[in-house]
Amino acid sequence: MGYLHEGHLTLIRAAKKVSDIAVVSIFVNPIQFAPNEDLAKYPRDPDRDKSLLKQEGADILFCPDAGEIYPNDFQTYVEVQNITKKFEGEIRPSHFKGVTTVVSILFNAVKPDFAFFGQKDAQQAAVIMQMVKDLKYDIELIIVPIVRENDGLAMSSRNIYLNADERKDALVLNKALRRAEDMINAGENNSSMIISVMEQLINSVKSARLDYVKIVSKETFCEQEFLQKGLEYYILIACRIGTTRLIDNAVVKVE
Repeated sequence: MGYLHEGHLTLIRAAKKVSDIAVVSIFVNPIQFAPNEDLAKYPRDPDRDKSLLKQEGADILFCPDAGEIYPNDFQTYVEVQNITKKFEGEIRPSHFKGVTTVVSILFNAVKPDFAFFGQKDAQQAAVIMQMVKDLKYDIELIIVPIVRENDGLAMSSRNIYLNADERKDALVLNKALRRAEDMINAGENNSSMIISVMEQLINSVKSARLDYVKIVSKETFCEQEFLQKGLEYYILIACRIGTTRLIDNAVVKVE
């Protein structure tokens, strides 16, 4: 959705490694925002974005306006069931319907061989994977690992909303993920125990208002009560720091 940062640029670099032509779409998608969310103030800087894309060697910028994507007579939506009803989907009920609809439109407009998405939006990536599988898109999805600031904060266009104190407070999300990884590496396999420790750490920060901490199968995105050796899991966090809602996650493999 624009306001590019190093995480976005990493997607472009990944695309350039395997593709002859790298197409970047920038579109602040109105139908994935609820009425009370930040569509109007979502950060935008198209000139800066274009400059960064040129530096990275992107070949095509597809930057439509809302009327081109959703004309007045628009009435067709794409919706994935089940996986969209929990976590982010429970808190933002119309969000994923907007995501899958616009991604489907972009896929049809661009007809890519590969599509690159960031791991930071782990549930979004899982939803799009399901859509690609179900609708038989001939596209290979590549999920690119999270890019973090030097202090560990996951890069996000919304980080700009954080004031100086909130920026420091936001580091608790990565600290909680690292604590969980340490527990798992030490042999803890009870999700409730891990989540409880993470929640206590996050709730110790006054500006933090936790939406959820979850541990899910990387393959199915279903919650797991006990972690099994040899399998991979997502540890998911959604939390408000002040008025800014942030998401973060880590992938762990139980050895």
